[in-house]
Amino acid sequence: MKTCNDLKLKALTAAILLAALGGAAQATEGGGGVYPNGNENYLAGALPPPGTYFLTYASHYEASTLRDNNGNKIPLDFNVQADALALRVVHVTNQQIWGGQLLFHAIAPLVNLKVQVGGTSDSSSGLADIVFGTGLGYHASDKLHYVWAVDFTAPTASYDSKKLANLSRNYWNIEPVFALTYVQPTGLNADVKVMYDFNGVNKDTNYRSGQELHADYSAGWAFGNGWTVGVGGFVYRQITDDQQNGATVANNKGRAYAIGPSIKYDNGKGWFLTAKFERESGVVNRAEGSSFKIKALLPF
Repeated sequence: MKTCNDLKLKALTAAILLAALGGAAQATEGGGGVYPNGNENYLAGALPPPGTYFLTYASHYEASTLRDNNGNKIPLDFNVQADALALRVVHVTNQQIWGGQLLFHAIAPLVNLKVQVGGTSDSSSGLADIVFGTGLGYHASDKLHYVWAVDFTAPTASYDSKKLANLSRNYWNIEPVFALTYVQPTGLNADVKVMYDFNGVNKDTNYRSGQELHADYSAGWAFGNGWTVGVGGFVYRQITDDQQNGATVANNKGRAYAIGPSIKYDNGKGWFLTAKFERESGVVNRAEGSSFKIKALLPF
């Protein structure tokens, strides 16, 4: 019979896999979450003029360390690698509601995931869970911009509770979002995107992951020639306990931080590219790793 530690380790491991979809593995069921922490960078809260825009998010995530509830390393031969390409379409309308521009968007993430734990390995490739949402964008000045939004993640990808590497969380998620951007051609540039996750129940395991508070951030200096150089990362904290069959899962809340160098190039004609490398620290009940991320925007 499996012990509680065995089951928790399997959950952590399976999570790390999913975490790889966008960056890091959280506690919650399997250690994963619907949002790839650290995914956003510069211009996170600056809504472009009305029109349709195509964004691409590319990332590589790798981790070989698991941390327990005290932040100590779990002695386990473990490695996870994930490459993701998320395709996002944003439509900014001419319609205004409560003084803000109405927007709609959808994200389709393609993932290649590889996991190795002890002498066992698993892999999955394909389309992960689809994200869609709506929001309102505001321009307080030519430098200060912000967005209020709500995103929904649907369990559209395949899921098997017996597999380590799943591309789906197998539950619905609702995520309110607030993103703020301060941008200027020369001088300080700064962004923060704050999110709060309400997770549904995984019907195959009767498990509800706890609520999560997390934020992506960036801060840099623009040199007036299209280039901005600085740092970026994320802050993550699980707020409420997980529940299995209606009972609380104790000592399983995740926590992590990440920081690393970040750059942006904006040609001033409607497209831009950002890139960053970030390493995780202060990790509890999660995998600890690093990631490289690129974001590009092109107007249709």
